[in-house]
Amino acid sequence: MPHIKKKRVSIRIDMTPLVDVAFLLLTFFMLTTTFKPPEDVEVVIPTSHSEIKLPENNTMLVYVDKTGAIFMGFDSQTMMEKMFGAQYKYKQASPVKKEVLGETLIKARISNPKLRTIVKADASAEYGIIEDIMGILDQVKITRFNMVTNFEIEKKS
Repeated sequence: MPHIKKKRVSIRIDMTPLVDVAFLLLTFFMLTTTFKPPEDVEVVIPTSHSEIKLPENNTMLVYVDKTGAIFMGFDSQTMMEKMFGAQYKYKQASPVKKEVLGETLIKARISNPKLRTIVKADASAEYGIIEDIMGILDQVKITRFNMVTNFEIEKKS
């Protein structure tokens, strides 16, 4: 008896469900993602010609907004929680009064001696408050700190 061979049927994979799932995931992530979290302190920084890069870790930021209010923040969430409490763990900065700024700076430096100080002041803030902050930094023996500015590109005429 001859054995009849059946033709081999090719396998066909339907890609429609895979494409549907991919587009559903893409849509989900597009609608639920926050690209830039809202900032706690709005600071418009002045421009300069300096090309020095800021350190990325172990930083202590002192913000001055356009009204002259002082805020203080850290790059680490655990440091924010340790210094200002659990309610500030996920925040960018905490308001600090000028009278207690020196004590807060000392406490932060004792907690982490590797901290580098960065002053980020609004371009329209009064110079007097920035001078006061620089005086406080000098009083607590923080002689090295960075002032944040935007890089200004010279236009050729």
